[in-house]
Amino acid sequence: MSRVRYFGRRILLSIPVLVLGGTFTFLVFRFSPVDPAAAIVGTAATEEGVAEYNRVRAELGLSQPVLDHYWAYMLDLFTLNLGQSWVVSQGTPVTDLLNTYGLRTLWLTFWAVLIPIFVGIPLGVYAGLHANTKVDYAVSVFGIVWRAMPNFWLAIILLAVLSQSKSILGFDWSGFIVDTALIGTPDLTNLTTVDGFLEATKRILPPAIVLGSASMGSELRIARTAVLETINADYVENAKANGVPDRRVVWKHVLRNALVPLVPTVTNEAFLLIGGSVIVEVVFGIHGIGWLFFQAALNADMPLVTALVFVFIVVVVGINILQDVLYALIDPRVGYDAR
Repeated sequence: MSRVRYFGRRILLSIPVLVLGGTFTFLVFRFSPVDPAAAIVGTAATEEGVAEYNRVRAELGLSQPVLDHYWAYMLDLFTLNLGQSWVVSQGTPVTDLLNTYGLRTLWLTFWAVLIPIFVGIPLGVYAGLHANTKVDYAVSVFGIVWRAMPNFWLAIILLAVLSQSKSILGFDWSGFIVDTALIGTPDLTNLTTVDGFLEATKRILPPAIVLGSASMGSELRIARTAVLETINADYVENAKANGVPDRRVVWKHVLRNALVPLVPTVTNEAFLLIGGSVIVEVVFGIHGIGWLFFQAALNADMPLVTALVFVFIVVVVGINILQDVLYALIDPRVGYDAR
């Protein structure tokens, strides 16, 4: 099977998942105990209120037969007609909200993924290459503790420390490099300038550390285990016996093969970022997709909630496809016919 056919097959297999995900969002929307029309109009029992309530129900499709509403709803989803927000940002198309709030979440996710990759994995590799040393023990304990800390607890502690950074750490975090507040939405309109990039990066680093904390602990431990398993393999011993320099053995044989179990680990951790961003964005006051989802759920904005749920499902399916593709590309032992 060629690569093109393999990738096409993975995409085709994702269609039933999207259909099931769309069906789930429809069921949540249609049979939710919260009446979205009542949440939009209110509870006024006047004649005008009843007429407005009936109008909104008809506009949302709730007055249609279930099957007709289902087909219309699914067609809108798969044509990216995600509807409008009716409470949080009344009358604003969901696609416009995604463009506005999604960039902030992408900026947060970018750093939340980058920090574990460039901190957790190198620490795990170093610990694996220096097994049973004091450094190995220290790194292992660090990984276990970091993995065990709940995101919401770490977020509160980090905010408390940074707010008193001058007395605790000896410098004022809010005035370090550039002046910025501890919480709030980063300004992404000036990323092309040095000051704008530094301000946006500094504002996002604390929440990114919190969001990526669980991933960093997991990737550290798995990287250490993968290196330990690889370094004792027969082909590594043969390479050493044939006089291959240690540096080349590490880079060509140990690290390359240790990456194989890390690829699904890194992509799987991305699932945690989707749910974790809700908590982190609320705590740090970042108006991203997570914050928007929380506000939509809090205000019973069911059209917006269901649209965002479907978007999350699409993202998860996309990450799954990316994981399969990367796994097949990185590990030559995996053939395209094997899946």
